[in-house]
Amino acid sequence: MLTKNTLSPAPARTAVALGCFDGLHRGHLAVIGAAVARRAEGLLPAVFTFDESPQKELTGKAVPQLMTNSWKEQLLSDYGVELLYNIDFSEVMKLTPPSFVQGVLRDMLHAGAVFCGENYHFGRGGHAGVKELELLCQENGIELQVVPGVASGGRLISSTRIRELVQQGDMEQAAQLLGRPYCFDFPVAHGRRVGRLMGTPTLNQPFPQDFVLPKFGVYASRVYFKDWCMVGVTNVGVRPTVGADGPLAETWMPDYHGEELYGEVVRTELLEFLRPEMKFEGLEQLRAAILENGEQVRRKYG
Repeated sequence: MLTKNTLSPAPARTAVALGCFDGLHRGHLAVIGAAVARRAEGLLPAVFTFDESPQKELTGKAVPQLMTNSWKEQLLSDYGVELLYNIDFSEVMKLTPPSFVQGVLRDMLHAGAVFCGENYHFGRGGHAGVKELELLCQENGIELQVVPGVASGGRLISSTRIRELVQQGDMEQAAQLLGRPYCFDFPVAHGRRVGRLMGTPTLNQPFPQDFVLPKFGVYASRVYFKDWCMVGVTNVGVRPTVGADGPLAETWMPDYHGEELYGEVVRTELLEFLRPEMKFEGLEQLRAAILENGEQVRRKYG
């Protein structure tokens, strides 16, 4: 997949999916899948999105991210996208609706077909919607397909809904809406080596600022790195027994005895909330709880 981080001409005529696509949930994938399907007609499957939520530029307050850009890029490539525009929102935020359709979609992306959700907005101030987009696409010889939202449990799937589920620790329902387990891929940082002293060495992954924080507590998890996958026990929070500088995920893998992974980017899936984060009287009680949770995870997910 070719990734562009600034506006420049596409190498061929495209079928373009438009949206922020934070989380790449099942509703997003319906829009993207419609664009990918046009590959059979000779159009290059493309996605036009932003490296951060437009809300940060418009309101000064960021919407907590559900996924990193690196994980989004990998998934888009896996789903068949061949061209990704992942740009800074400031590049287009002041364009009028006609300028966006003519200057970006027609002249820069060479769009033969455009795909978006029913609530897509664009143009200066975000005041233009799908009706305006349809009219402008017709004027510029571009086909538009507005893809209906995908519902689950009688409600439309949305990134906002998934953020709420993650913040509540409901990973099973979040996975249902995403179409896969919720995960994050952060670099492994050095910790205080308390886990190693207890015989339960952990991977420490601090949460970046502006990233959604799962409910603090202990989760069943799976960890992916290169060509292996291991079940784990992940504590999300501030480690009240031993302390932490900020929110982080701390994962112990009962069956891992390999190399230290400091500085490596590791993908951790949170599968199920096991118990709230708690402060123990000492390291022995903490170790016993970790071992118990490890056996619990092994039995169910190992």
